[in-house]
Amino acid sequence: MSANRATKSGLAREAQDKINSKYSEELACKVLQWVQQNTGESFSTDGSKENFYEVLNDGYILGRLAMNLGSKKVADKDLSKRQTMSFKKMDLIGKFIEAAKGLGVADCDRFQTVDLTDQANLNQVVVCLDALGRKMGTFGVKEATKNERQFTKEQLDAGKNVISLQYGSNQGASQAGQNFGCQRHIID
Repeated sequence: MSANRATKSGLAREAQDKINSKYSEELACKVLQWVQQNTGESFSTDGSKENFYEVLNDGYILGRLAMNLGSKKVADKDLSKRQTMSFKKMDLIGKFIEAAKGLGVADCDRFQTVDLTDQANLNQVVVCLDALGRKMGTFGVKEATKNERQFTKEQLDAGKNVISLQYGSNQGASQAGQNFGCQRHIID
């Protein structure tokens, strides 16, 4: 986390611990290997949080990745040298996030800049890179393709005659033998 922020406590600490517990070193290692293959850069692919942060925190590697995947959001001038100033790093990371959006990564899979710069949610950065690899078809689980079906008019009309189980059924439902509460005793 950033050095000028107070440590979290109470519910905020519990929430942060839950976020941190989702981080997978194994998946982070695989993601870093995929990034290394697609950037041509040389860096450690250890999946620890510290290494993951050190490799990606300045945005340089992410910018190289976006360029190599064909995005026009990151220009060569942005990557002329590694950035040392915080706002320049954040700008480059923001450009990568926009590039990921342009490459088809869903909103729920993208991360916010502070997730990386302040190490607030490194798992979300891993999720974003994993989703980007899936979109490119070069990493992770293959995405499903659309399987559109065509039905004839007769098939559609035949479906209207079927009573769905959502409407309920009266098979086996009976109140026979039920007795609620005590019996009423009538004495003369």
